[in-house]
Amino acid sequence: MNGEVLWTAHAAARATGGRLSGRGDWCANGVSIDSRSLERGDLFVALTGLNRDGHLFVSSALEAGAAACMVAAPAPDLSADAPLLDVEDTLRGLNDLAAAARARCTARRIAVTGSVGKTSTKEMLRHVLGRQGKAHASAASYNNIWGVPLTLARMPEHTDYGVFEIGMNHSGEITPLARLVRPNIAVITAVAPVHLEFFSGVGAIADAKAEIFDGMDGAGVAVLNADDAQFARLSAAARTCGVDVISFGSAESADARVTGIAGHGAGSAVTAIIGGMAVRYTLPEPGRHWVMNSLAVLAAAQAAGADVRRAAADLATIPALKGRGARHIVRSGFGDFTLIDESYNANPASMRAAITTLGQHMCTGTGRRLAILGDMLELGAAGPQLHIDLADSLAEAGIERVYLAGPLMRHLWEALPASRRGAWTPTSKDLADTLAPEIVSGAIVGAGDAVMVKGSLGSRMALIIQMLEQIGQGSLTQQKSG
Repeated sequence: MNGEVLWTAHAAARATGGRLSGRGDWCANGVSIDSRSLERGDLFVALTGLNRDGHLFVSSALEAGAAACMVAAPAPDLSADAPLLDVEDTLRGLNDLAAAARARCTARRIAVTGSVGKTSTKEMLRHVLGRQGKAHASAASYNNIWGVPLTLARMPEHTDYGVFEIGMNHSGEITPLARLVRPNIAVITAVAPVHLEFFSGVGAIADAKAEIFDGMDGAGVAVLNADDAQFARLSAAARTCGVDVISFGSAESADARVTGIAGHGAGSAVTAIIGGMAVRYTLPEPGRHWVMNSLAVLAAAQAAGADVRRAAADLATIPALKGRGARHIVRSGFGDFTLIDESYNANPASMRAAITTLGQHMCTGTGRRLAILGDMLELGAAGPQLHIDLADSLAEAGIERVYLAGPLMRHLWEALPASRRGAWTPTSKDLADTLAPEIVSGAIVGAGDAVMVKGSLGSRMALIIQMLEQIGQGSLTQQKSG
């Protein structure tokens, strides 16, 4: 990952209780669980999962430049001097490495969870805290039983701020991860009807999110959304665990409170009160949900001892997050249009927020607002109705045409008026194949239009993004005309 020594062989062996074998006294400057993305000098951890056994890739990891490999079973095609760290169980070994990394470091640790906005909030924290010290944070959405310990195990000893995303889709999943991180500050962005397939209701989801307080050892600060219907429930859970509460939102009682939002198409100008301090700042992404997440970021930064005014100023330079609202201009033969990439994931709350933001987009000329949507997954029996309910949001936002993919989106298709119906197909690939020739010809998308693509990760709406980007690069046009 970098030139700094992260783990010596003997430090890793002490942390895991493992046995060293093979070549020399190695040093690792990173930790990896994937031989395909491994960087030279990493310690490769051979995890055994549902779909693969990492021990089958130990040899290729060493060939790719791994400093050593953590193993719990024999690996094929190894030389006698292959540098190995033998442990009883590699996932437990990774957790042991993570706990040792936490124990040797004095960083202020911030854990972020919530039904929506986890990754965006985590990335904002990484950005603003990284301007005031050495910040370490989860890569991508590494928020599960592998990603959280991997992030901790990668944390350098001399880190000022550690930011960890923690996710779940079942009750009981956050508790062990929170106890591993032991956050000083816990942020819950919002509670929404997500993963309803596995929960009795939104209250049960809130209780699962509140498991994050179990890892705080009766101390620290919880940063909670005062506008959320579950705020009182979460606050009570935090205080039961001995954790102080800082609130954020638009409520008069909020500790971090927005007092004004001026949208300007490509972002927002915000005025707020943070812990009694008036601040003004700009966000490069439009949408009220970004403003709410920014309040959580500033409240957490203040709790971590950072300079709030400086953090607020640095929010203006947050880079766009691929799949989470990133915008760019697609240049095509029929004119330029704006592509809004929301393809990474979706649930009812984030879908409504994205639709509202699309409705606020300032189109040029005769441009229209078009939505291309895929199924929202893991909603259980409520899934069909939650898709139907999007019809009202689309109408209120003034979305002219809607293109849909997936069996659940069929329910929305049937609820839309004929004037708003673009097309429906069973899969995102079918939709891409259906739309491509018509978009290339200019029959669907015109100059000045704004096109937003969103759906759950399992809906594979990134295929639509790829198709639209190919049009901008000219490659799809050439394929169609050839």
